[in-house]
Amino acid sequence: MLFPAPFCSPFAPVRIAGLQAAVILLLTLLIKARIQIKAASAVGVLLLVLQTLVFLTASGALGLVSLGGLAYALNRRSERTV
Repeated sequence: MLFPAPFCSPFAPVRIAGLQAAVILLLTLLIKARIQIKAASAVGVLLLVLQTLVFLTASGALGLVSLGGLAYALNRRSERTV
């Protein structure tokens, strides 16, 4: 039995056009996904920097509060001894 050549049918141009459209669609989706990954990475880095700054600010404020409490306690202690 002899099989016909795949590109020798009347629907060959339609098949080729369909394959080209599918390849273009897949390439477009791949490029879109890569852009979204880069954008998400940028947002992730921005959120990480923001989280670090908030943590440093909170820990600095806590340190200042504890130093203030220590200074107040030492001041009260020195007033009692005098």
